[in-house]
Order: sequence, then C-alpha cells, then structure tokens
Amino acid sequence: MKPAALLLDLDGTLVDSEPIHRAAYRAFFAGRGWDTPDLALFTGRRAEDVFAVEPGPWRGHDPEALAAAIMELVHHGVDPEPVDGAAELFRAADRCGVPVAVVTSAGPRWVARAVGGALDLLHQVEVVVTAEDVVEGKPDPAGYRLACKRLGVAPEDSLAVEDSPAGVRAAVAAGVGFVVALSTTHAAAELTEAGASTVLPDLSGVVELLALKVRDAG
Repeated sequence: MKPAALLLDLDGTLVDSEPIHRAAYRAFFAGRGWDTPDLALFTGRRAEDVFAVEPGPWRGHDPEALAAAIMELVHHGVDPEPVDGAAELFRAADRCGVPVAVVTSAGPRWVARAVGGALDLLHQVEVVVTAEDVVEGKPDPAGYRLACKRLGVAPEDSLAVEDSPAGVRAAVAAGVGFVVALSTTHAAAELTEAGASTVLPDLSGVVELLALKVRDAG
C-alpha cells in the first residue's frame, strides 16, 4: 500500500556526515588524552546516551556537557555532502503526496545546517523530531512514535529509512510497517539482524521502492 508517511533518519541516511562526526569524536578524545573507543558505539545514538550508559574514561563526567563539546567540534567542520538520491527522494515523496518527517538523534542546530543548508530541503519536511524532543534516544522508539503522532499517521502504515542498527531497532520497536536500511555506514548483515525489511546501497533504491508502492496502491 502507499505509505502514509516517509520517516527519514538524517546522519548517514540523508547526508554523508559520518566522516565529519568521526573526525570530531577523535579530536575530542585526543584533546582529553583519552583513547578513542569504537566509534560505532555512537552511530545512530545520542552521544549523551552513550556517555551515560557505556563504560569508558568518561565515567563521572557530565554526559550532556561531553556531548555538547563534541557537537561544537562538528559545527566547526565542513558541511556534509548529500547521500545519493536524497533530493530525488524528496521530489518523489512530493509527487506522490507522501508527507516527510526527519527523525534524528542530532539536535535542531545540526538539522538546520544539514537539511536546511547542505540539502536545502527543510521546507519540504512536515515534521522534525530531534534529540531534544524525546527523553530516550534511539534505539528507543519514542522518536518514531512522536513523528507519527505529529503527522497523524499510524506507524504500521509508514515507511522508515535508517542507516544504523540502533535506528533500525527504534523504527521496528515503534511498529513502523516497512523499514529500509542503507548500507552507507554499516554492513548489510548487521542491519538485517536489527530487523530491517530490506537493505539498499543508497536512496536511489528508496525512490524506486516508493514509486512501486504508490503504483501498486493505485
């Protein structure tokens, strides 16, 4: 059936920002004299959540202050490049009359820069759910549930696009009917294990999938 909504992650899904974020994390840990952990811990998750629950040299420090310091380094980096097919996906959703929401572990400042600046597509997003809108970040389903509530759609009638196991788990736990994973930052096997309905290399495949679902529904 035609999706009631298109729910999109941001980093690694709409913009190729992982190199920018990883550089900021490495600079942050080096500046504190800490060994750099496996940065996959942070992919798709709010940094403050990771600092709060994962063991590491950051124990005893304020998780939110640490996360804020990293984001300052991110904001001083270059703008992210769009993932292939991002602009085409927004155009396809508009043609098909499918509303778009961005559901991200990032804050509103980064959304404005990445979606509003690098992509110049913020005007086509009906709902934005950021790290500041939920108590628990991904893999908790709160962000996806909130996006669906704000759009007035049922999660099971929606289509989500993610790039991380944490994000896929969040969408699945929210009851999203079809979850597409992009293998832009993680191996396909990891994403399938997390519960993805299908794994694609970039957003061009999602454009084709959306068109197919709309055509079949018609």
